[in-house]
Amino acid sequence: MTPVDVVTAVLLGVGVFFVAIGAIGFIRLPDVYTRLHVTGVVDTLGAPMILLGAAVHLGAQLVSLKLVMAIVLLVMTSPLIGHLLARAALEAGHAPTHLDEDPDEIAKTLAGKGGAGL
Repeated sequence: MTPVDVVTAVLLGVGVFFVAIGAIGFIRLPDVYTRLHVTGVVDTLGAPMILLGAAVHLGAQLVSLKLVMAIVLLVMTSPLIGHLLARAALEAGHAPTHLDEDPDEIAKTLAGKGGAGL
């Protein structure tokens, strides 16, 4: 086993671990905002590690450069997409739930503000 194979296996393993944790979290978490947090973990840790593992495995090729460019695009756009989805959920009336507050009270507060400050 060469050092490149070891690095590839580690990167792919870490990427698959974060994607699996993200999938479990997406199913188990209660609301849209916590699920968005999990998808952010998948987008910034899981998928880039898998793409980087594939790029390391392929070596110095044009395909590897394309994979690195895909990583850069993913890392740059993922926070923006997460923010836009959270804002759209808030404007659609999905109130964030907090452990110490009643979700109905939060919804009433948000409805009273009429979306001000968004």
